[in-house]
Amino acid sequence: MTKNPHKAGFVSIIGKPNVGKSTLMNAMVGERLSIITSKAQTTRHRIMGIMSAEDFQIVYSDTPGILDPQYELQKSMMRFVNNSLEDADVILFVNDLYEQFEKDDPILERLNRSNVPIIFLLNKVDLSKGTQANDKIEYWKSVLKAKKYLTVSALNKTNVEKVFASILESLPEHPPYFPKDELTDKPERFFASEIVREKLFLNYKKEVPYSCEVVITEFHEEEKIIRMRAEIFVERKSQKGIIIGKEGQALKKVGIEAREELEKFFAKQVYLETFVKVEPDWRKKELKLKRFGYNH
Repeated sequence: MTKNPHKAGFVSIIGKPNVGKSTLMNAMVGERLSIITSKAQTTRHRIMGIMSAEDFQIVYSDTPGILDPQYELQKSMMRFVNNSLEDADVILFVNDLYEQFEKDDPILERLNRSNVPIIFLLNKVDLSKGTQANDKIEYWKSVLKAKKYLTVSALNKTNVEKVFASILESLPEHPPYFPKDELTDKPERFFASEIVREKLFLNYKKEVPYSCEVVITEFHEEEKIIRMRAEIFVERKSQKGIIIGKEGQALKKVGIEAREELEKFFAKQVYLETFVKVEPDWRKKELKLKRFGYNH
């Protein structure tokens, strides 16, 4: 009996903010690697989720939402998108029922010039009414050259198996890029900081969560407990007051919710300390961004 050739490759998940890219990657990998909130621009980094079996390895990249960058942080986010497109073996282009692209959009032009197989995914079809999903697919067939056009609900995992089969079909023959037992390219501290940041997005409104960055400055793992210190950086003193809240109650709530999530993620007891610091205009300063891990 001949053994199947080994396939491996990088699959970039791209699309506008809030179309469900992170939910899709988590559904594909079967692990909660990317943070998910209903707010746009939650993902700031390129996060890899690795799925391996005996004869394949798929390296998914969840990327920030495509936008017109207004300041240094957003420029950095768009560089993560560009980098993921440059080394992609397969592109999953995710859209939803409501998002619209102009026909001359630079991303569409770039995708139509690409030699990489593109799988177009229309997400959130569980919300579709009447012929809405079919009409959208027909529209996308007229403006985008893709290998496949699929309707999915990442939230309900509808058609996720079809997406997986289409990816496997499109992957090149190649040895694995990572050890087969690895799930991601990111260290544990990164996921700890992302979980704290997710709770900031869920607990605060308007500009406040977008002005926050979280750095895990201490991470000590013992047999039964992980002790960590999270520093939350904001841009203005007034934001620091909002994050902390009256008598520290708002920050305490974030800490409790983050600790519960961290204990689920690490399957271990967690002791979490949180501190809030002011770093003026950090989103606009390249050196500060490098310090926060936005390297290219």
